[in-house]
Amino acid sequence: MSLNLQQYISEFNAQNINGEHLLQLDGSKLKALGMTSSQDRAVIKKKLKEMKASLEKARKAQEKMEKQREKLRRKEQEQLQRKSKKLDKCSSDATEGTHEQ
Repeated sequence: MSLNLQQYISEFNAQNINGEHLLQLDGSKLKALGMTSSQDRAVIKKKLKEMKASLEKARKAQEKMEKQREKLRRKEQEQLQRKSKKLDKCSSDATEGTHEQ
C-alpha cells in the first residue's frame, strides 16, 4: 500500500505471499502473480533490494554484537580463572605456613 500497489494485495494474499516469500520474488514470479506492469515490478524489485540490504546490514550488526558479547564473556571467564588460581595459591601458601610452624 505504501508503494501505491494495492491492486496486487488480493493476489498476494491468495498466494500466501508473506514477508519471507516476498523477499524471494523475482521479476518472473511477480509477473506470474499478475503484476503485468514492468513499472510496478521495477518498483517492487527496487524496494525488495533495499529491504534485503537493510536485513543484511542488521544481520551483520547482530553477528558483531554476538561476537563482542562472546569475547567479553571469555575475558570475564579468564579473569575469574586467574582470581581462582590466585586464591588457591594464597590458600595453599597459608596452609604450608601453618604446617611449618
